[in-house]
Amino acid sequence: QVQLAEAGGGLVQPGGSLRLSCAPSGSIFNPHSMAWYRQAPGKERELVARLSRSGITNYADSVKGRFTISRDNAKNTVYLQMNSLKPEDTAIYYCNGRAFSGTVLWSWGQGTQVTVSS
Repeated sequence: QVQLAEAGGGLVQPGGSLRLSCAPSGSIFNPHSMAWYRQAPGKERELVARLSRSGITNYADSVKGRFTISRDNAKNTVYLQMNSLKPEDTAIYYCNGRAFSGTVLWSWGQGTQVTVSS
């Protein structure tokens, strides 16, 4: 069973930056991709960014040019660098592994709260 631990969220002013981290633990295998999702109050969880095994990245249109997903294989950690944050980025952010089909592989972790407000 894989446990997901997201960290790095917080309160930041518009225009600010945060770096989120995700360190899966447990029975790890090498998924097709790792991804960051977010869920804002009253909204469905949405895919924000994904990083395939081969290094290909994809981003939601709303975060392109502002967010960067990366990984450190030695630390088994995935990151989400978020710059130029906007109030509409406020949400709980989650990471997960994805199969080639896009299916989420593991149970969701607690997530990390990101609040963008002045």
